Amino acid sequence: MYAHDSLLLEAKQAILDEQYRRFQALQAEGKWQDAMLQFQTTLTCASSLLQESLALLEQVVARQHRPPDALPPGITPPQP
Repeated sequence: MYAHDSLLLEAKQAILDEQYRRFQALQAEGKWQDAMLQFQTTLTCASSLLQESLALLEQVVARQHRPPDALPPGITPPQP
């Protein structure tokens, strides 16, 4: 995982946190219709974060299973 990947995940997490905060505020105010619309947005953000996380995890796993000669020069494979 690279630094930009981490930053992207952190940004998506921050967006998700804010969307969830908005949902909770609407719910506390008794604005149920608006809260349900916000909940849909919150779920969309959560789905995006999970998909991005899964894609990064799959990349990390794929790198772990590469043959040693497929690694860039200067990179040594992990030892079991």
